[in-house]
Amino acid sequence: MTQPQTKTPDWLGIWNTARDRLRRQLGGATFDAWIGKLVLLEFSKDDLKFGAPKPFVRNWVTNNFTGRIEKALRAAGGVPASITIVLQETEAPRVGGGLPTQEKPPASAPVSEAAGAAQPSQPVAERLLFARLPKPALSFAAFVEGPANALALRAARTFAEDDTDDISLLFIHGGFGFGKTHLLNATALEARRRGKRALLLGSEDMMRQFLGALGRRDTLSFKEELRAADMLLIDDLQHLCRSSSTMSELLHTLNAYSDLRRKVVIAGDKPPGAMENLGPDVRSRLCGGLAIGLEKPDRATRLAILKARAEEFFRLRPQEAIPEETLARLADVDDTTPRDLVGFFHNLTVHLGVTKNPQALNVAVDAMVSRGPLPPKTSIDDIQRKTAEYYKLDPRDFLSAQRSRRVARPRQVAMFLARTITERSLPDIGRRFGGRDHTTVLHACRRIAALCAEDPTFKQEIEYLRTALLKR
Repeated sequence: MTQPQTKTPDWLGIWNTARDRLRRQLGGATFDAWIGKLVLLEFSKDDLKFGAPKPFVRNWVTNNFTGRIEKALRAAGGVPASITIVLQETEAPRVGGGLPTQEKPPASAPVSEAAGAAQPSQPVAERLLFARLPKPALSFAAFVEGPANALALRAARTFAEDDTDDISLLFIHGGFGFGKTHLLNATALEARRRGKRALLLGSEDMMRQFLGALGRRDTLSFKEELRAADMLLIDDLQHLCRSSSTMSELLHTLNAYSDLRRKVVIAGDKPPGAMENLGPDVRSRLCGGLAIGLEKPDRATRLAILKARAEEFFRLRPQEAIPEETLARLADVDDTTPRDLVGFFHNLTVHLGVTKNPQALNVAVDAMVSRGPLPPKTSIDDIQRKTAEYYKLDPRDFLSAQRSRRVARPRQVAMFLARTITERSLPDIGRRFGGRDHTTVLHACRRIAALCAEDPTFKQEIEYLRTALLKR
């Protein structure tokens, strides 16, 4: 009795259906950059072989889109035994009835492909953005929850775990050392664990890579890669605000992610409405998302952070336990951030490693309790706010073109204080005061110094402001 022959799937039709599905899922730009360049070469025994026109396209699709391709093929009615991406620089062979498997990729290629065709020095993932991986230690499980961070923690978990797109942008803000980077890292970890492609970037990374792409005239590849992820996470947005070109690229990226109904998580030191050097379009886009602040932890949370560190330390070095009363004394130090507490704990472990005597830790604790956390540095923003408050002005007046004495003199005072208190250069100070030239700042400093020498009352005003800023 002859065995019935198994019908060969119509892989050409299945692939065309899968391509349409992938285009809808990924969006036109991402699809054309990667999936659209693939050619179905062979499909014997349900082992599918696709050709890619360039090595970096082959590598990128293999590492990041194979799973999506398989899901799309299954949804279209095919069950591939295997999927292989190979280099195929010539026109695809004609398979089945003399018909080409798909249209030939357009002759006009991005600049990056033309540049990489002759000598693809390394895969695109290594050349640009995607070599930075989240740190396994900074997970949700390692994040100590408290009243000051509970809402931000729940929002970050929801973004990482939920596939709904009711809210596509989360903005986490807070001071330095409050846990923003930990939350972004944990969100990226959890999203990747669930099979999503999460791209975690520091703002300096993004700015450096973008400016490098500009120099190489390779911005198209940069844009394609930046927008190919399921979730984009950007840390320390305030540093990205220094460059108008990168802020413009950020706006285009946010718009692209919104159009594709994908998620973005951003961290900054202030709420989006209070950040400087943001254009109204970027500010509007950021304010349209969910903004949640982090505060300094209360005593119970401070103690929990220290205990979590102590448990991990004891697990690695069981012979060197740290007494709980020692941790309690450190938790009593008010106005400390999680980063301050980690610094305190590292100080303790070093002291314990040197003395080998847990009872001698009281000496180190006494020194840390009396010193407390290091005072925060005074920023130009602080100076502008305090000076504007003293002279009954709006800080935005310092950025305006007003030249009336009511605004001009306080502006000069703020510039003088910025020059004498901070370590900022004259050009940097000028940029922070509405894009003024460094000679304007120099003139302001000389003028205020002269007035202090001439008028004791005015000098007292300056000293009062200086003292208030340094004691904050």
